[in-house]
Amino acid sequence: MNDSRYVVWFDELRLTDVSSVGGKNASLGEMINQLSRAGVRVPTGFATTAGAYRDFLAHRGLAQRIENALATLDTGDVEALVTAGAQIRAWIVETPLPARLEQEISIAYEKMLREAETHDISVAVRSSATAEDLADASFAGQQETFLNIQGLDKLLQAVKNVFASLYNDRAISYRVHHGFAHSEVALSAGVQRMVRSDIGASGVMFTLDTESGFDQVVLITAAYGLGETVVQGAVNPDEFYVYKPALEQGKPAILRRNLGSKLIKMQFAASHETGSPVETLDVDEAERRRFSITDTDVEELARHALVIERHYQRPMDIEWGKDGIDGKLYILQARPETVQARAGGEILRRYRLKGKSEVLISGRAIGQKIGIGPVRLILNAREMSRVQTGDVLVTDMTDPDWEPVMKRAAAIVTNRGGRTCHAAIVARELGIPAVVGCGDATSVLSENQMVTVSCTEGDTGNIYRGVLETEVIDLALEQMPKPPVKITMNVGNPELAFDFQRIPNDGVGLARLEFIIARMIGVHPRAVLDYPDVPPDLKKEVENQCAGYRDPVSFYVEKLTEGIATLGAAFFPKPVIVRLSDFKSNEYSSLIGGQQYEPKEENPMLGFRGASRYIAENFRDCFELECRALKEVRDKMGLTNVEVMIPFVRTVTEARRVVELLAANGLKRGENGLRLIMMCEIPSNALLANQFLEYFDGFSIGSNDLTQLTLGLDRDSSLVAESFDERDPAVKTLLRLAIQACLKAGKYIGICGQGPSDHPDLAQWLMKEGIESLSLNPDTVVETWLYLAEEAKKSVLPQSEAV
Repeated sequence: MNDSRYVVWFDELRLTDVSSVGGKNASLGEMINQLSRAGVRVPTGFATTAGAYRDFLAHRGLAQRIENALATLDTGDVEALVTAGAQIRAWIVETPLPARLEQEISIAYEKMLREAETHDISVAVRSSATAEDLADASFAGQQETFLNIQGLDKLLQAVKNVFASLYNDRAISYRVHHGFAHSEVALSAGVQRMVRSDIGASGVMFTLDTESGFDQVVLITAAYGLGETVVQGAVNPDEFYVYKPALEQGKPAILRRNLGSKLIKMQFAASHETGSPVETLDVDEAERRRFSITDTDVEELARHALVIERHYQRPMDIEWGKDGIDGKLYILQARPETVQARAGGEILRRYRLKGKSEVLISGRAIGQKIGIGPVRLILNAREMSRVQTGDVLVTDMTDPDWEPVMKRAAAIVTNRGGRTCHAAIVARELGIPAVVGCGDATSVLSENQMVTVSCTEGDTGNIYRGVLETEVIDLALEQMPKPPVKITMNVGNPELAFDFQRIPNDGVGLARLEFIIARMIGVHPRAVLDYPDVPPDLKKEVENQCAGYRDPVSFYVEKLTEGIATLGAAFFPKPVIVRLSDFKSNEYSSLIGGQQYEPKEENPMLGFRGASRYIAENFRDCFELECRALKEVRDKMGLTNVEVMIPFVRTVTEARRVVELLAANGLKRGENGLRLIMMCEIPSNALLANQFLEYFDGFSIGSNDLTQLTLGLDRDSSLVAESFDERDPAVKTLLRLAIQACLKAGKYIGICGQGPSDHPDLAQWLMKEGIESLSLNPDTVVETWLYLAEEAKKSVLPQSEAV
């Protein structure tokens, strides 16, 4: 666009027009022009140009006054920054628009009215800076958006307010911090017909996981009402992960759903002649307990995200809205994602707590780091200057306005907010860990209290009492040698799967289903099967836990599906061996309803667990829920890399009956490539290995239980625990029997117990015995990998020299 117009319609714009209308408006034009045929809906509108903005600043000496005010400003001086910003904004708002600009806006607005065949349309007036939404800087939330603007006079005023927002405190500080000259950045006002998401839903989506950078998923956040509550972090939204390959193949693609609290929503005000054009209302409790959009909406949004990502050929950050009148989904903005796009892939830096203490409060983790320092309670913006370097900033909601002090903080903790709000994006850019949406952090935490803020334990961020010892590990991924044996991982928490897949690996050797049941479900399977015919108190607990899902059984199966699918997708196409539930009766008792259904056993470790549960008449239908989830993941979602492992098989008869039960539930060995693995963890398994292997495709050795049962000791008993050692000759004899039986039969043999993680010499011995795979704790993978590679190199050298 090379003309001198002050106003240009979106459908005339392309990405090449960033210098004229800013990144946001150029992107809207690009999508309207190029993506509408692919089904991407973008509301129409127009943009003022950078030329209009510069001409506006040129008269009445406005530009010179601004330059003088900023020439000597120290943005680190918060009070001076606030004073200068307020003065500049006041100058801009008080200055009338040039007559020509006002006339062109009026003509364009009249055209919008004619096309809408009404005199009462609502528009959003959004800022679009010429240095905004670039691939190396997000400028997230640096300027303002004004919603539900009705009438020409209010539109003209909103345009001036948008111009003034280029000099918000946060915008001034951000440009200085990132090296952008103030005078080189111009502003375009985008005037866009409003989608009625105020009576629908809205949110933000990214075409990758914002924490790990895993690029095979779309992350979608959603809440009721206008999207400002999500963007600003005023609500804890619903979250959805969608698996791109399944989506592209037309298969069920939603990997995970997290129900947000969604306490408030922003709507058009009933009347705003004298007040705000929008108002914030409480969300009805029944609505809070439902997801704000349907699975169909989620997958349609994800398809739009893929279209946009393919067109821009880079990860994208996209705002969307669902119109509550026509029920359609619209794309409101799209910009390049900047944090993970800049992250280097050669070095993987990991942070780890070396100890734990009392968890004071938890929320959503941002940043995968750890921050330690004294709590600084900031209850409103006037107190921002109290934040000093190294403080843990604790507040109700971290606004991007606070960016000048955010970068001083060791960590940030908020009552409200989700993982895609502007504040979270800024925290990621600054490299600061943040825990958002804690609920009542400002009440629980105390001024000057020393805390450790950990964002390294999955989606949940924890604030621990006191100063905890931490460890920083740098992994040089490109320097990893070829391992002499397959190295897989033990992964229990699906929330960590996207992060762990970045560690060099050959897949997952052990994924414990009981972790998913305890963490993501929390209800005894019998309680969901018996619902609603359960005691009133239990009925209420079950209903609370299952909020957002059709019924308790659907909740149980879908949550299992989500956990398993997340693990399968994170490591696809590498094998992911999922061990079916191996809760003991005392562990099942801790679930909601568990005490009502579980027996009291003197020695649960040797009691009702593993395979014996599956085939028992009083548990079989509970086990079948697990089978339904696995069948959904493998057969419908296409994640055939997920394999099945059966724990604690005491007898060959149990082995046969479990395999028959799996087949009856659609999990037949060999069908659709299904491998069945058996845990080898009881001496009988090794002693009768050939007979057990008739029913399975291999063994995965559980060295923990095998050692306890071989030596007849409880490793959790302080009286005898010192005798627990997987390297004991008796244990090694059984290990050798199991390995040799599998090798002779040509079947899989791996180990997933703790032994190789704790004892590299045991790992080396197992390797020499011919084991195919070692499944290690993620934090020991690289160390053990390097150790075994070095030992293998030593053993080869003499032979090479002899030749």
